[in-house]
Amino acid sequence: MVASVYHLADVPAVGARGVLDGPEGRHAVTVRRTVTGERIALSDGRGTLATVEVVGTARDSLDFVVDEVRTVPGPTPPVTVVQALPKSDRAELAVETATEAGVDVIVPWQASRCVSRWSGPKAEKGVTKWRHAALAAAKQSRRALFPEVADLASTADVLDLVADCVQHGGVALALHESAREPLADAGLRSASRIVLVVGPEGGLSDEELAVLSEAGARPTILGPTVLRTSTAASVALGAIGVLTDRWSGGSPLAISPTEQPTE
Repeated sequence: MVASVYHLADVPAVGARGVLDGPEGRHAVTVRRTVTGERIALSDGRGTLATVEVVGTARDSLDFVVDEVRTVPGPTPPVTVVQALPKSDRAELAVETATEAGVDVIVPWQASRCVSRWSGPKAEKGVTKWRHAALAAAKQSRRALFPEVADLASTADVLDLVADCVQHGGVALALHESAREPLADAGLRSASRIVLVVGPEGGLSDEELAVLSEAGARPTILGPTVLRTSTAASVALGAIGVLTDRWSGGSPLAISPTEQPTE
């Protein structure tokens, strides 16, 4: 198992030499203390994953030779989390834990009961922070496919997303403490895709729950305890990983140190 994953937009072919510089190279050399002879992984975030050997280091960059390149398919069914904006001190936690649990797309949503309010430049700044948090968490959790963080969505946008999911054979779930249907009974294994709607600290309003249900979302309960908005998605994703085939493939970085590279 290689120790670290770094982002490189264009991953070279097997046998090629390359340089990891900029913020990623600086982090590898000065923070992680990566040394010559160490093996690390490089990902373009789109499913291409390379195992490389470090052949030299400088102050804020390293040189490498590519041992192996593989393409990692996305998990099925893909999962989109519509995340109502948490309070500012917990927003990045929601993104980080959902990314670590394997989310494919995160859609920030300005729900009616959100304490945080994004508008104008604040919306752009918030989305940028979420994207940085998702990138860092994807590397930490050794993902080959980094999640997409969409632009801020309105309730109308969310309803369109839910309706499209259901119309194309997917399952849309609105997580709510008053729901009767448990996640295990939602028929997720046969779904073409899954959309999870997570409300804010005050929960989904009655009106939101009604229009989401009308669009095709099914009110669903995770368990006997009430979870924070910042952790609900990651708990649901963990359950979905077991209830579907999303977690059946194992880690793409489970590589023996003696394994021979392949083309």
